[in-house]
Amino acid sequence: MANPRDDRHRTAGRGPRPQHRPGPAQEAAAAANAAAESTPSQGWPEQHTGPVVRRRGQVQQGTTDQRLLDTQDSADWLHGDPWRVMRIQSEFVEGFGALAELGPAVSVFGSARTPVDSPEYRAAVHIGGALARAGFAVITGGGPGAMEAANRGACEAGGVSVGLGIELPFEQGLNAFVDIGVNFRYFFVRKTMFVKYAQGFVVLPGGFGTLDELFEALTLVQTKKVTRFPIVLFGVSYWRGLVDWVRGTLIAEGKASPADLQLLHLTDDVDEAVALVTRET
Repeated sequence: MANPRDDRHRTAGRGPRPQHRPGPAQEAAAAANAAAESTPSQGWPEQHTGPVVRRRGQVQQGTTDQRLLDTQDSADWLHGDPWRVMRIQSEFVEGFGALAELGPAVSVFGSARTPVDSPEYRAAVHIGGALARAGFAVITGGGPGAMEAANRGACEAGGVSVGLGIELPFEQGLNAFVDIGVNFRYFFVRKTMFVKYAQGFVVLPGGFGTLDELFEALTLVQTKKVTRFPIVLFGVSYWRGLVDWVRGTLIAEGKASPADLQLLHLTDDVDEAVALVTRET
């Protein structure tokens, strides 16, 4: 039987599993992302693999998600994936256990690249603080930028600040303002926690990750997988183009319903954002 703790198990008599190496474009993008996320403040590379922290020479290449989703060229996965199910189950158990008694909460999303001295960072601090004063815990991805700002606002206001981290090639760890932190290997487990324990989303300007979280929430609300789940887009000038495209292309061509646009609320006002995202609870 395969060692349940070894995802790299090979079947006896087979050669090594083909390694799926990233192409030049992927390597360049990863390098750019690593630079954009900045060097860890402690001065050495750090990787979070679930509850395990690896530093310096112990940092591994790739991520658990990558190993799960990469195309396999042999049947070796038959002997490893059943054990991955146990690991996935354990991540759900850890997440549920850590957040089960959290109480009312709002998830706040935004870019990890938001500069500390920017208006967006200050707005996220104000939003985190306002949510905490309204009696809501603040949940973010636990990283730097806008996530750190929202956690900071909640922490400084005396509220509960939650960070849900993810294993990435350029992992930075949880920011210093997180009170309850959970690190995940798998994106889909982490995204479940964002929705399950929040009563709504506030989405600040962000990139692909922020868009992924936004459209995940929209899809869940549209298909009624979740109900009474307000989604607030903070930063009218940033999000206006996206909303106009939804209206002028998706809805105009019948790919979405006009009612779907009512699932989004745009604002530049912190108090309005908090009122919109909390009014249904």
